[in-house]
Amino acid sequence: MSQVIHARQLLAADGWRQDAHIVISQDGLISDIGEGPVAGAVSVGALLPAPGNAHSHSFQRAMAGLSEFRGPDPEDNFWTWRRLMFRFAEILTPDDVESITAHTQMEMLESGYASVAEFHYLHQQPDGSPYDQIDEMSARVSAAAMQTGIGYTHLPVLYMRGGLDDRPLGNGQKRFACSEEQYADILDRSRHRLLSAPPDWRVGVAPHSLRAVSPQALEFSVRLSASGPIHIHIAEQTGEVESVVRAYGSRPVNWLLDHADVDDRWCLVHATHMDDSEVTAAAARGAVVCACPITESSLGDGILRAAEYLQAGGALAIGSDSVIRISLSEELRTLEHSQRLRDRRRVVLADQDRSCGRFLLEMAAAGGAKATGRDAGRIETGRVADLFALDMNDPALEGLSQDRLLDAWIFAGDDRLISDVWSAGRHVVKQGRHVYRDTITQRFNATMRRLRAAI
Repeated sequence: MSQVIHARQLLAADGWRQDAHIVISQDGLISDIGEGPVAGAVSVGALLPAPGNAHSHSFQRAMAGLSEFRGPDPEDNFWTWRRLMFRFAEILTPDDVESITAHTQMEMLESGYASVAEFHYLHQQPDGSPYDQIDEMSARVSAAAMQTGIGYTHLPVLYMRGGLDDRPLGNGQKRFACSEEQYADILDRSRHRLLSAPPDWRVGVAPHSLRAVSPQALEFSVRLSASGPIHIHIAEQTGEVESVVRAYGSRPVNWLLDHADVDDRWCLVHATHMDDSEVTAAAARGAVVCACPITESSLGDGILRAAEYLQAGGALAIGSDSVIRISLSEELRTLEHSQRLRDRRRVVLADQDRSCGRFLLEMAAAGGAKATGRDAGRIETGRVADLFALDMNDPALEGLSQDRLLDAWIFAGDDRLISDVWSAGRHVVKQGRHVYRDTITQRFNATMRRLRAAI
């Protein structure tokens, strides 16, 4: 049956509307936008397009907060954090991963994301041997998405070597390994799973990074992509950039653009350290750059050239990456604040027609839809109904309207102001709580008690 949502304020593709409603068809699409209330409608304050979370490693949620001790190296950085992540990943069972992923996705939905692209690289058993069902771990994260109702884009990761010098994978990386044959099998099974999944689900490919796949393996994975999204980690760390220049004689993004048919299906995750030529060339190809501001801050990665990429005509998406914190408003705020700190000025990501808050939200919604392969990102007829609502009765928003409402939510409020979320029309968050919060949380807490006791 169709659903109707009435909003005091509604941010449609053509701008703000007051006292408006939308109709969601049985297949999860927006079928109509009209004026005034409708009998039987769900009533909300402000109805907004919900972004997709374009980059997630959901299992890492279980180690959030455990890496804030300085290691023996006073120059503690991404690479020391990475060693801890490897050790942690070795102890997770399939049940653990399903439980952690479901709770992580629930938190994403409650923070305003309607969908997620899961960059999934936990394929094998702890000793590196395959499970009896080669896609056991992919099946578990997909099962979590079925439970939470999140819009889901599954991105099996191809991870084949320990570095640009073709060294073998280390002990902490054995669970990530895939031969080309195994990878193709996992991908086929993931696509077969779509037959029994919601119609908005997608499958793409993810060659992990230039350091983890050879040029030949990169080409192999892209050939398997069909029409789905293609995601890759690129230029996250200055050390990574330097190693690629030494090995290939070119900066990472430039090398990728020269050796792959990068187009608007590609998502360049992080792309933090691009030079001017890379910014211009990647934007011209239509690639989405996925910023993960909280994680990039946590790991000391650096500051993405977001303003320059947008000015060059590029698209930006937002991802929660290491999921150390899951907060859409904080990701957007951190992105803008990083630009202000670097450039020593205010209101960097905005334009003449839109405030900073509105610009950030519409940027993330459009870029996230592109990165996840969903026909969403805008409230207009024919689009997937990925939506969230803000509680305008909260004191933080009282008396505000239109763009100022979004500025207050992002820069002075937080995700507790979110009252409802719809993913492809599935009403999964009501009055600020996921509809299965109690069941999901109970299972997650049991998992975490056991894992933390083992660490």
